[in-house]
Formats: sequence, structure tokens, C-alpha cells
Amino acid sequence: MPRITFVSFDGVARTFTAPEGSTAMEVAVRHLVPGIDAECGGACSCATCHVYVDEAWREAVGEPQGMEEDMLDFARDVRPSSRLSCQIVLDAKLDGLVLHTPEFQG
Repeated sequence: MPRITFVSFDGVARTFTAPEGSTAMEVAVRHLVPGIDAECGGACSCATCHVYVDEAWREAVGEPQGMEEDMLDFARDVRPSSRLSCQIVLDAKLDGLVLHTPEFQG
């Protein structure tokens, strides 16, 4: 099972394991990760699961596409590493993934 670490804006890191095929947002919600609101429940119809992908993981995670790119327009403090965690599907190649949560969601 892939490991995923969420680092809050104040530097607190929380690491969890998750089944392959689950999304980073599902893991965050299941473990009550602060900073992930996930108001739409993973439907890619809001920007309240916004995260910053750690630079070491940007290539493996990839860039936002289509609807996700449009939804990021509603997020606060969007950066080149911004993604919606509902669109990051975990698999073996993402074992060890590090995501940073913003101070505020959009």
C-alpha cells in the first residue's frame, strides 16, 4: 500500500498508508487531515481539496488536466505545484508521496 504524507502549512507532517486506487483526498478525509475540506466529496466540482505537490513528486504526479485545471481557478494561492487531491490517484509509483496543504482553501 502506498504511503502518503500531508504536511500542513505550519510544518506538521502526517503519514498514512492507503490502498492503491484511492485518491489523496479520500485518505485525507478518512484521517481528518486539517486543511482538506473536500466539500464536493471528490467530484472535481470545487477547489476545497487543493494541495501543493512536493517538488520531488511533481513529475510523478503530473499536471492538472481539463476540469481540474478549471477548478483550480477557484482555489486560493494557486502555484505551479497546485493540484486537487481528489484527482491524485494513488498507486505503487506514488509510494512516499508528499503533499502540502495550504493555510486556507478557496
